[in-house]
Amino acid sequence: MATATATRASTAPSERPKRPFNWGSFRTYVSAIVILIWCLAPFYWMIVTAFRDVGFTFDTTPFFTHFTWDNFATVFDESLGNHFGKNLLNSLFVGAVTTIIALIVGVFAAYALARLNFRFKFLVLGFILGASMFPGVALVTPLFQLFTNIGWMGTYQALIIPNISFVLPLTVYTLTSFFREMPWELEEAARIDGCTQGQAFRKVILPLAAPATFTTAILAFISAWNEFLIASQLSNDDTRTVTVAIAYFAGSQPQQEPYTAIMAAGTVVTVPLVILVLVFQRKIVAGLTAGAVK
Repeated sequence: MATATATRASTAPSERPKRPFNWGSFRTYVSAIVILIWCLAPFYWMIVTAFRDVGFTFDTTPFFTHFTWDNFATVFDESLGNHFGKNLLNSLFVGAVTTIIALIVGVFAAYALARLNFRFKFLVLGFILGASMFPGVALVTPLFQLFTNIGWMGTYQALIIPNISFVLPLTVYTLTSFFREMPWELEEAARIDGCTQGQAFRKVILPLAAPATFTTAILAFISAWNEFLIASQLSNDDTRTVTVAIAYFAGSQPQQEPYTAIMAAGTVVTVPLVILVLVFQRKIVAGLTAGAVK
């Protein structure tokens, strides 16, 4: 009997040792939560204020109180001098044209920098990256003088061309990194099958570069959509973008800063970008991490 008991005791499953508390993971999660709150708190407060009655603008309650849609009606009320719908179309047009031109130029420039060998290639790439570090405020005065002399003040091209110069370094740098990681064998195989270099680029390289191109397009459009400094100096009432329009916003109460209406306008401008990023977040991540081709 004792022998059987000892046998069962020896064959009984041993208790698993308790794992020590992982302080590294704990610190990671806490840091992520703090960063998330720090970044989203202003956005949350903007939405709360946008839906708050103008009489309770400075109410410090951190929740939705005195709920109203009147602020959004004020945003699109043209009788107050606001032309927010037109401003949205202006921003959409400027952002779309900027993105398309930057992608067309950036794809060819990135391919040349990544796949072709020519003198001073790295110097050219250095100049392109250096252009992105140039402060935009230093360009306002010369651009203002230049566009005044040639009669471009208040035109769409006066907004699009500077935006392209801001967006193009990001486009070239992102796509160059992707093309550089793409194996040469893909293009060589297409050339062996009878494709010219242009056909190999169009039929093989471009389809494989679609994730990186899509990601670059989204980032370029967001950058052009959010641009304020150049647009505030070079636009007029007909070409004014939403970021500038908010600065000139007029509310329903005279002699009073329309904080709630401004928050509503900011919500209208920001939410589409947030939805765009959330919908295409997988493609954005795929484009940023693309480069290894099986």
